[in-house]
Amino acid sequence: MKHRKYALLVSLLLVSLLLLSVRTPGGGGAWPGDLVGALLTPLQVTLAKIQRSALGVWSAYLDWKHVRSENQSLRAEVERLRIQALRVEDAHKENLRLRRLLALRDRLPLSTLAGEVIAKEWGGWVRSLTVNRGRGDRVARLSPVIVPEGLVGRVVEVRAQAAVVQLINDPSSAVAVMVQRTRTAGVAEGEPGGTVRLKFMARAGGGVQVGDLIVTSGLGGLFPKGLPVGRVTAVEDKGSALFHFALLAPVADFARVEEVLLLTGPTGADLFPHFSPGPET
Repeated sequence: MKHRKYALLVSLLLVSLLLLSVRTPGGGGAWPGDLVGALLTPLQVTLAKIQRSALGVWSAYLDWKHVRSENQSLRAEVERLRIQALRVEDAHKENLRLRRLLALRDRLPLSTLAGEVIAKEWGGWVRSLTVNRGRGDRVARLSPVIVPEGLVGRVVEVRAQAAVVQLINDPSSAVAVMVQRTRTAGVAEGEPGGTVRLKFMARAGGGVQVGDLIVTSGLGGLFPKGLPVGRVTAVEDKGSALFHFALLAPVADFARVEEVLLLTGPTGADLFPHFSPGPET
């Protein structure tokens, strides 16, 4: 069907050109010439209009193809620039993260080892991280793991070139902590669902309230003293006459952690002065 239309169009153009080229005989008033002219002129005019219309359609089609090609090129260029902008933004964010991490490393009065997160275990929430440091880097089991905001967790498995980090929201995690404001001691334990609950915080001595910053107490020797752990979001007494119970929001956003510091050296110092008072906003 399409080929027939093209053939008809070409035929009309050829006929129009043929008719337009017909010359009526000169010589004043010969009636055969006048008759031919009278018959052909309307047809010539019509065919000339068809010819101009066809040429206009063809020209418009060529223009449309050109514009379409330009649009495709522009869209490709916009997409290329968008991807380039995202890469620049990612590089900028990574640079900021690394600068903060290295600045913290330089401030801390103990030896550390920087590591990159290479895997995350999800179970509705992030349960553990795997970092690219292992036995070859002399990583020890139970080494605390931190970010510039504070505590992330501790190493629970050391492999040849990697280490698995248990996060503080894991149900098998327990961290000796205290309220920075009142120095009231307690325990931060992970619970199913990825939450962290404060337990066994004595009511005496000022207790705990919403907004309090919780830091490691250093008791038990697993974690240095003064590592920020999280902020209290709700107090749940549960009818206990002796202890406070509360919910805690960790200072570290585990889903977004990409680089960490592993603490590889001992220290008896309070590390809190080397951290910001809370998570970055």
